[in-house]
Amino acid sequence: MSQKHPTLGVIFALIAAILFGLNASTTKVIIEAGINAEQVVFIRSLFSLVLALSWALISNRKELLVKPKMLPKLFVLGVIGVGMLQYTYSMSLVLLPVGIALLIEYTAVLWVPIVALVLFKEKVSKVIWLGAALVIGGLAVVAQIWDTQLDPYGMLLAFAAAISLTIYFITGERIQRVLPTNVVLAYGMFFATLFFLPLSNFGSFDFAIVSSSLDLTGNLAGVEVPMWGALIWLGVLGSFVPMAFSYLALRHLSATVVGIIATSETILAFGFALAWLGELITLTQALGGIVVVIGILIAQTARKQSSEKVVE
Repeated sequence: MSQKHPTLGVIFALIAAILFGLNASTTKVIIEAGINAEQVVFIRSLFSLVLALSWALISNRKELLVKPKMLPKLFVLGVIGVGMLQYTYSMSLVLLPVGIALLIEYTAVLWVPIVALVLFKEKVSKVIWLGAALVIGGLAVVAQIWDTQLDPYGMLLAFAAAISLTIYFITGERIQRVLPTNVVLAYGMFFATLFFLPLSNFGSFDFAIVSSSLDLTGNLAGVEVPMWGALIWLGVLGSFVPMAFSYLALRHLSATVVGIIATSETILAFGFALAWLGELITLTQALGGIVVVIGILIAQTARKQSSEKVVE
């Protein structure tokens, strides 16, 4: 393995978190402008497929010919871990404040070690249960279950995104034991693109919208950018580039450290949504969110060192 540079790994992980955090508000604005969630998933997946496939063809051409027994796992990763994750995530953004949707989705970091413990008998520290208690309690505060005004369907979609992200983490981690990252990414995006092509209903898509202007709304109302530019941003800087940087970070840092840094995406998403969209949350919800993040960080360190190395 090439020499590790932890500082470079931290930079890569932070770039990924910043781009993913900003992408949440970008996705919300694009969907509200008239491009539906299925089409957003297809566009993101298609851009990422082209770039990941190009990357794999340059550096891992021979390994693109995978064994047939790997295809079902790659299909699950692509359809559920990539496609359905993007769909449920995108839909939840429309119905919930951006930060809260991301906060619920990222509880996957808690569910991963619990699933690894239950299904794969991996060694997991007992602190996982402290993390679980903090996450559940914090979410109850964020949702203000005693007087909730959050959209229940939006919350259901956000939890579905958490399930999909859990599947993405677990299947992706295990597949990368035998396949290079760019090959896994290319296949995942291929199956996601293929699955959402018929669902995107591009037969009735108004292509004139691509050449129209997109009002950024919120605190940036009146500022317009070309819709085609926003879609390129969505597919390249909102999808492929942060994914690639998060994988590159794993070459220099342990999965635990990368996961901890990635958790900052939830905080960044709150910040971007406040600055751009003007989305506010109550002080109580903010405190609940802090408790959830603490629980997620504790959960992220619960898996034993032996299981960290599989994705480096």
